[in-house]
Amino acid sequence: MSIARFHHVNLSVADLAAQEAWYADAFGLTHVEERLEIPEAGVRTVVLSDTAGLRVEFVERSGSRPVSHSDAFAATAMQTFTHLALQVPDLDGTFARLTQDCGAASVSPPAPGASAGMRYAYVADPEGNLLELIETN
Repeated sequence: MSIARFHHVNLSVADLAAQEAWYADAFGLTHVEERLEIPEAGVRTVVLSDTAGLRVEFVERSGSRPVSHSDAFAATAMQTFTHLALQVPDLDGTFARLTQDCGAASVSPPAPGASAGMRYAYVADPEGNLLELIETN
């Protein structure tokens, strides 16, 4: 029996409005579940979701510093979360749309995964957050 299930992931961002717009366009995260401002801490947050239950919380904090990694393996040099993995129905189409139309940077192109029937690719959002795109058959 499972006692927990995934609820959401949190991304610290430099520009809340820009990232909110990008994830809405790129992944259909258009439903605003929660919006919060804590002026005394210089913090603004928004929780976005899609119709399938994917939830991402974005937090903008004044004075925060970016962390970027050239690829998923470089990210593992730090003991922290390294990327957000999203299952997509069409890896090639999603990868092309994100990198050609949405401004995502290509980190690694679509390739076979370690599991049978699985393919993956990595992109970086406009602020450099790594996103793994996974297609399974």
